Amino acid sequence: MARQEKKKDVVIIGLGWTGSILGMELCNTGLEVLALERGSDRNTVPDFQYPQVADELKYGVRYGFMQKPRNSTVTVRRSESETALPYRHLGSFLPGNGVGGAGMHWNGHTFRPMPEEFELRSYVENNFGKRLIDDEMAIQDWGISYKELEPYFNKFEKVAGISGQAGNLNGEIRDGGNPFEGERSSEYPMPPMPQTVDSNMFADAARKMGYHPYKRPSGIASTSYTNPYGMQLGPCNLCGFCERFGCLNYSKSSPQTCILDALKRKPNFEYRTNSEVMKIELAADGKTARGVTYIDPNGEEVFQPADLVIMAAYQLHNVHLMLLSGIGEPYNPATREGVTGKNYAYQTNGGTSLFFKDVDFNPFVGSGSNGHVIDDFAINQIDFAAEGFVGGSYISAGTFNGQPIRSMRLPAGTPKWGAEWKSGIKEWYGHSMSIGSHGSNMSYHTNHLDLDPTYKDQHGRPMMRMTFNWKPNDIRMTQFMKSKIEPLAQSMNPDIMQSSFKSQGAMYDVRPYQTTHNVGGAIMGSDPKSSAINKFLQTWDVHNVFVMGASAFPQNIQYNPTGAVGALAYWAAEAIRKDYLPNPRPLV
Repeated sequence: MARQEKKKDVVIIGLGWTGSILGMELCNTGLEVLALERGSDRNTVPDFQYPQVADELKYGVRYGFMQKPRNSTVTVRRSESETALPYRHLGSFLPGNGVGGAGMHWNGHTFRPMPEEFELRSYVENNFGKRLIDDEMAIQDWGISYKELEPYFNKFEKVAGISGQAGNLNGEIRDGGNPFEGERSSEYPMPPMPQTVDSNMFADAARKMGYHPYKRPSGIASTSYTNPYGMQLGPCNLCGFCERFGCLNYSKSSPQTCILDALKRKPNFEYRTNSEVMKIELAADGKTARGVTYIDPNGEEVFQPADLVIMAAYQLHNVHLMLLSGIGEPYNPATREGVTGKNYAYQTNGGTSLFFKDVDFNPFVGSGSNGHVIDDFAINQIDFAAEGFVGGSYISAGTFNGQPIRSMRLPAGTPKWGAEWKSGIKEWYGHSMSIGSHGSNMSYHTNHLDLDPTYKDQHGRPMMRMTFNWKPNDIRMTQFMKSKIEPLAQSMNPDIMQSSFKSQGAMYDVRPYQTTHNVGGAIMGSDPKSSAINKFLQTWDVHNVFVMGASAFPQNIQYNPTGAVGALAYWAAEAIRKDYLPNPRPLV
């Protein structure tokens, strides 16, 4: 029998960005809040101290800050005709492990989705016709508008300390920003980051072709900054160890840098590490949760009672826990009934590498969110009817890292080892750059998450099974981006140019890294028959359970998800504080 702890007002599952935000906001109401984090504690000191954190082999190659598949993984297949097998070696995506979650090791790319993305199905049907949405495509409106969410984007950007420049400030289109973005109510809290040589070369070429480059919004501090919680960020020194690393300089936006030290000082906040939640325990009628059962660091089973359960784990783990806990009807792709596990989506990327014999790029200088971006082929700038696909992409260039092992770009045909490989490195190291597309990914009825009937985890629970493959729509979109990127790259007169874009017939491959932008599975919406949570991120069936994170996205946006994840967390927190707590009930 599980040991029972003293009841808390709130239990939060996971202590990354969303767990930290909800912890702070609910503690400020006077509630007793407990966060349970499956991984270990992580602090800037000592975990990210220089020089030990600048160990590229340990963290960049061997994924020292990531989840270990031996402890937590999913099974993967591309269709129901295949047998799903465990994801045994991290490749395609890299979920974080420990306090801070993926918000600790991310690059800092912080965008707002286009307003049209929140109402994508309606936008496509009203502007281009229903015929573009084939019977297999499962895209949906979010149940919330950009206008509703805008103040919460603003709040997250100020807490996270985002560096950037507005392109549409209160309806005024401003030079230097993104002219195609949704209207903003305030400027970014810090000016944009300084740019590297490749970024400026790309921007110059883009302008000559009539495009509208702007500096990437960056969760990297360009100056000194103090956020609304009193947390201080220092200006980035462009050390190049952002991606897959914790920041040694208090410069990268992360839960550690922006929230946690302020949250830990709250007398009504407690967090327990190495505490893995097994299940959300429901009341006898199944309409409310009583708390959660977790395994403590000693391996003992513990029941933690709570009045309110906040699911703030990584997207995949939120969905897994919902399936294990019986929250929401599991999705069945054959009947298209059920909601939990529905609309899993990923990201559709491609790029072109450019090699210049006479241009010296400094490969040791970079920041995780460096670079210029063009949104001339964003989701609200493309005639879908004319082009024959639904979706969009931003195109960008810049130096994200200064990590030597992972920065050895070589022309195609260069041997992978030996004397010729060394010769190639000598010739081209510091003489290359890339232009990449970062595109949306539409949801489909066949792409989904469910419980695996064969494989179990270390606790004897069914693993979660991912069924996912690329669809012709998304390939057409990325080929369209290729047709725009290659002429731009060619205009820069590289000595060698080579592209990597998915072609028709491409199959999903878990081995190469693509992004960690997994979304969907517990999607938000306005109808309990087609969504797992309502517009306030509250589960339809169990009103005292709220689900944060990218699991709420009905399909994937063309941007990195963290900006939307943070805004949704603040939106949900306000609904809980002002509406739910005075009268606990379904909010919709």
